[in-house]
Amino acid sequence: QVQLVESGGGLVQPGGSLRLSCVASGRISSINVIGWYRQAPGKQRELVADITSGVNTNYADSVKGRFTISSDNAKNTVYLQMNSLKPEDTAVYYCNVDGLVRYGVELRRRVYWGQGTQVTVSS
Repeated sequence: QVQLVESGGGLVQPGGSLRLSCVASGRISSINVIGWYRQAPGKQRELVADITSGVNTNYADSVKGRFTISSDNAKNTVYLQMNSLKPEDTAVYYCNVDGLVRYGVELRRRVYWGQGTQVTVSS
């Protein structure tokens, strides 16, 4: 199996910064896409940012210029640096991995989610 462990959430004042981390461990052989989603109360889960093939980044319009996603492929880790945080960024943030997992001699594509970390932006 594959485990995703997130860290870095918390309470921050508007205009502040937080850095989220997510480490993928287990039988994952390679990662195609790794990224962050978020879900606010009463809203659908939405993409925040992701990285494809360790190179190409993609951001939601609402976070462009404020959030930066990066990854350390050797450590199967993804980071989300969040600056100039706003109250509307308050949500549970989930790490997501789309990759290949080894089952014996086979490689199978699988998608995994982390348990989520709460980010609250409030004065």
